Amino acid sequence: MSPDTPRSAFCGAATRLRAPHTRGSLDGLVAALLADDGATPWPGRVPRRLETVLAAMPLPARAGVRTAAAALDAYALATTGRRLTALGPAERERLLDSLGARSALLPLLDVLKVPVLLAAGTERMLDHGGHRPGTALPRQDPPLDCTPADAWPARTTTDAVVIGSGAGGAMAARTLARFGLRVVVLEEGHHHSTDSFGKRTPLDRFTELYRDGGATVAVGNPPLLLPVGRAVGGTTVVNSGTCYRTPDHVLDRWRRTFGFELADRFDTALDEAEKTVRVATQPVEVLGNNGLLALIGAERLGWQASPLRRNAPGCKGSCQCVVGCPTGAKQSVQLSVLPDACAHGARIVTGARVRRILVERDRPGGPRAAGVQVRREDGDTFEILAPLVVVAAGALETPPLLRRSGLGGHPMLGRNLSVHPATSVAGRFDQPVTAWEGVLQSVGVEEHHSDGILIEATATPPGMGSFVLPGLGGELRRELETSDRLATFGAMIADRPSGRVLGRNRTLLRYGLDRRDADRLVRAVRAMGELLLAAGAEEVLTGIPATPRVHSLTELDAAMAKVSARQLHLSAFHPTGTAAAGADPQATPADPAGRLRGVRGVLVADGSVLPSCPEVNPQLSIMAAALAVCEAHLEGVETAVAVSGGVE
Repeated sequence: MSPDTPRSAFCGAATRLRAPHTRGSLDGLVAALLADDGATPWPGRVPRRLETVLAAMPLPARAGVRTAAAALDAYALATTGRRLTALGPAERERLLDSLGARSALLPLLDVLKVPVLLAAGTERMLDHGGHRPGTALPRQDPPLDCTPADAWPARTTTDAVVIGSGAGGAMAARTLARFGLRVVVLEEGHHHSTDSFGKRTPLDRFTELYRDGGATVAVGNPPLLLPVGRAVGGTTVVNSGTCYRTPDHVLDRWRRTFGFELADRFDTALDEAEKTVRVATQPVEVLGNNGLLALIGAERLGWQASPLRRNAPGCKGSCQCVVGCPTGAKQSVQLSVLPDACAHGARIVTGARVRRILVERDRPGGPRAAGVQVRREDGDTFEILAPLVVVAAGALETPPLLRRSGLGGHPMLGRNLSVHPATSVAGRFDQPVTAWEGVLQSVGVEEHHSDGILIEATATPPGMGSFVLPGLGGELRRELETSDRLATFGAMIADRPSGRVLGRNRTLLRYGLDRRDADRLVRAVRAMGELLLAAGAEEVLTGIPATPRVHSLTELDAAMAKVSARQLHLSAFHPTGTAAAGADPQATPADPAGRLRGVRGVLVADGSVLPSCPEVNPQLSIMAAALAVCEAHLEGVETAVAVSGGVE
């Protein structure tokens, strides 16, 4: 086939392959992308690991990867008369070169690289003596009162139901239980112990701890990967452990612009959250080379930078925060908040998806919460009756839940979504960096934070970074083999709320990147490149397809002058704002104290209640908001009881 062969020969060829060739297509895809020449054993194990990754993804994503792999295999068949697995390394390389010459196909090949690199990172790590199951557990987790949904009775009663066990749900449960209420926490995911983290590879945990295997996507131009956790402890189990207080200027804006009266409680609430999860500045000696290089570069440029404050006392630098800390150092809420809630009588039901909030609609004074209907994993349902329901399912799941419950009529529900758009850059050094040895997110560079750009030195377990290595075949293999010399930085943008959560039973995300935020992302890449070069990087891997490598600030500036944010490898984190609280009843689904409008007895206590992007990693902001919401509610209850003479 000549280079002028129509694209349809590639894009339509997959339809000519039948299901029995699917596994062979994946084998061929991996062999081609990783230039497997049979000299080392680990590439041959990647297809099996890739099957595990795909099995955890939603059906459309899984089908897309398999279809694209089949199309590449069919292209090889049409071009050479043989499938990819029958070609030699040199023939596969020529085939990739012919595809790489077609710029329209490069985005597709880049997408295919992501799950392949996830699988390849694990196999390389094992082959090079990295983490292996069976790590000794240095401490035991505090006890939790967890019951699987399939063992919960068909109907029970309690004082309060909390939907979700993450940062907001855990804080709400503890606050209500300490007050003396009987509390049941409902969690769609499962409980994972520190001991279980130490017995599985990072990738095995990744596919279990994230919703849709980490493949949640916000549809837009460009689309954004938006991974969120699903487990007892929510996303706190899989976040970086970075703990910023909500900036004062953000709280002031929330007060003035939105009438967010809960902001008045934040100073005290943030103090309590920090104390609870044991926040402290990370010691320099455990940062690792990735963080130290960020400090070196910032010092040479005269930029403001310092080790981050984290909820990880005694951190061992295992660089696995995003797949569950295997040492128990990171004080995720299942280790720090929920045990206290359970000690005060709260109970946790796992594997429980709330179908809807039950509402008594003919009550004097208007509709009132009556409990929840919950689906077990086998499809059966049960009910928990309660006069108070705290919605803490997260900014992406709270709007669909309210719609399923007949409580989704507010025009702004699901709108106002902020997601911290993010991108990554890597720098290659002449000595090993081994970025995955040390703190995963170690240093904050705040030189450009006043302009909405926060840079953080961030490494991940091999293969799991959002940064995609350049090249295909032999070029990509060489990048993998020398990845120990890479330092990686990430930047996130304080975005204008530009997204929307749609759907009732299945969440659909749409996000249109604001022009101002797109410009900020481009400036962030330039800043990270400058930082790496100042730290001594020999070259910077930009993530820009047309200019994947630069070697000087002059080259970097030339590359950035021709690029747009849509050409970068983008992801997003920290969704907020989709059921915001505020004074304007037309603009905010929740009132200034976090009570859902239009119904009594429903509180919103997760990231969705925040009026806009908090501009920093939001765990403490969400915990403070949940604490403030519940305390305001309890004060109202006490006042009502006092006024009524002791009868609520």
